[in-house]
Amino acid sequence: MSIIQTEGVTKIYNPDKVPVHALRGVDLTIGKGEFTAIVGPSGSGKTTLLNIIGGLDTPTEGKTIIRDTELNTLSDRELVNFRLHHIGFVFQAYNLIPVLTAIENVSFIMQMQGRPAEEYESKSIALLKEVGLEDKIHKRPSELSGGQQQRVAVARALASKPDFVLADEPTANLDSVSTADLLDLMLELNQKEETTFVFATHDQRVIDRARRVVTLVDGKIDKDEIRK
Repeated sequence: MSIIQTEGVTKIYNPDKVPVHALRGVDLTIGKGEFTAIVGPSGSGKTTLLNIIGGLDTPTEGKTIIRDTELNTLSDRELVNFRLHHIGFVFQAYNLIPVLTAIENVSFIMQMQGRPAEEYESKSIALLKEVGLEDKIHKRPSELSGGQQQRVAVARALASKPDFVLADEPTANLDSVSTADLLDLMLELNQKEETTFVFATHDQRVIDRARRVVTLVDGKIDKDEIRK
C-alpha cells in the first residue's frame, strides 16, 4: 500500500536571481513498512526531497500525496496539523527541548495532539522503555549521550503514531557503536511494528542496512534499487 507519492516534484531556489535546481521532476512512491535510504552526493537534493515529503518545504512544481492527502492543497494551519498527526521526524541535531526531561520531550507531541495526561504519560514511558531508556526518563538532554538523545528523538517521532518516520542524517553525530545500536533499534521497529522509515543519508552504515536505496544525482533519480 502506497503511503508516500511524489509526482513531478521540482524545486528551484532563488528563481528570480540565480536559480538553483535542487530537484528536477522526481517521481517516487514509498509503501507501508519500507526501510528506504535516499542517497547521493552533497547537493543532490536528498534533504530537499525529504523536507518536501514531510511538508517542511513546498515544491516549485509537482505534488506530494500522503495517503489520500495532497500536501500542496493544505493551508499553513492544516499542514501543521497534518504533520503533527501523520509524520514523525528524526533530525541530525536531535532537536530535543533542552529544559525538558526525556519523558517530557516524548510526551510533548502527544500533549499538542490533545491526548489525555494518563495516556501520554504511560505511552511515553512505554516508548522510552522500547528504545532502551527506561532508566533515563527523568534525564535532560545535557545529561544524555548523543546516542541516547537520538533514541529519545526516535521515541518522540513514534509518539504521534505517524504514518511514517523521516530521518535526516540521523547518524551524522554518532560514533560507530551508537550508530549500530540506533540502526538495530530502527530495524527492529520496522520489522516488528511495520514502522516505515525514510532516510536521507550519506552514511554507508545506513545504506548497507536499507532494503531500498534511491540514489539522487543532480536532483533526479539515478537509481532505485530494491534489496531482498
